[in-house]
Amino acid sequence: MANPYRELLTTPGVMGLVIASSIARLPQAMIGIGVITMLVQQTGLYWLAGSVAGTFTLANALIGPHVSKLVDQRGQSRVLPFVTAFSIGMLLALIIAVSLRAPAPLLFILAGLAGTMPSMPAMIRARWTQLFRGKPQLHTAFSLDTVLTELAFIIGPPLAIGLSVSFFAEAGPLVAVLLLVVGVTAFLMQRQTEPKVVVGVKRNASSILLIPGVRTIVLALLAMGVIGGSIDVAVVAFANAQGWPASASFTLAAYALGSMIAGLTFGAIRISLPIEKQFFIGVLITAVTAVLPIFSPDVYILSGMLFVAGVSFAPTMVVVKNLGTIIVPPSRITEGLTWMTTGISIGVALGGVLSGLIIDTYGARAGFGVAIAAGLIMVVIVLLGLRTLQAASATYAEPIFQ
Repeated sequence: MANPYRELLTTPGVMGLVIASSIARLPQAMIGIGVITMLVQQTGLYWLAGSVAGTFTLANALIGPHVSKLVDQRGQSRVLPFVTAFSIGMLLALIIAVSLRAPAPLLFILAGLAGTMPSMPAMIRARWTQLFRGKPQLHTAFSLDTVLTELAFIIGPPLAIGLSVSFFAEAGPLVAVLLLVVGVTAFLMQRQTEPKVVVGVKRNASSILLIPGVRTIVLALLAMGVIGGSIDVAVVAFANAQGWPASASFTLAAYALGSMIAGLTFGAIRISLPIEKQFFIGVLITAVTAVLPIFSPDVYILSGMLFVAGVSFAPTMVVVKNLGTIIVPPSRITEGLTWMTTGISIGVALGGVLSGLIIDTYGARAGFGVAIAAGLIMVVIVLLGLRTLQAASATYAEPIFQ
């Protein structure tokens, strides 16, 4: 039996893309937590640290689709250098402002402007789509992409925190900025895999959210993000309540490990079931397994429960990406993929806030209830939109060039 990953990695241009994209992913995983750590060390104010980092995350989620729309219209090599340079300038200005103890309003403004940082995961996935649209390799490529994203979020936050704690407060964000420069530069040097701009596309095209099925995917991913964000906060609270705060790290790592193993396995198999049914099964399993953590008596059982819960996460994301490449026209693929990232990013932020409020009122274990509620909502969203997804995937089964 042929190894699909070997077949993928021997495709011309793919190895360079994998290496460059692995570096380019890290800053997105480091900047938020790096800003929090920097501000906590400099000011001791957790509310300020969380709010400034949240401003950056929210701005990035809302601005990202517009940057990606411009990329679809003009090309990655023409847009990314400028928006990345502007974002880097604002991030450096934010770091300097924190170091100089600048007023809080300035920090919020600079964090918002830094949110122009392009969505590198969407840029990377647009290249996978360019290479393998309509081919079996796309399934494997998206599985590998999901695993590499998980790795970035396992490596990035501890690296950012460790640098700021071990050296100086600004070290984490500064290294993240350096990696952003190196990563985007290396990424843009991979000209062989850069998506072609579709000629004749209307620049004032209506919102991508009006395309049938896209709203269902974005809303479902928002709910899925709430599951992830609420579990992150609830695990930290649960570990503190158990008198072992450090256990949160390996408990959350178990969640990511389950997702990574499932993602790699899923990429090596082919499933004949219609894509929209795969999506529904994925969200159903994710919702069901989101119930498990609330029954955990200690961190050891919780780690096992989260490992099981994580198993459905990466495969569901792979299916979502595949579904997105089917129903979003090639001329707007980067914008479409970015909206999906935006949905899950806003969900993670919302999940963290909701879980925190519930935990403050009802205790650590109650935080897992947010994930249960979000899972139920996610299943309802997909059920209501299933017919639309079926029609959309049938309509756009072949690439559309306008």
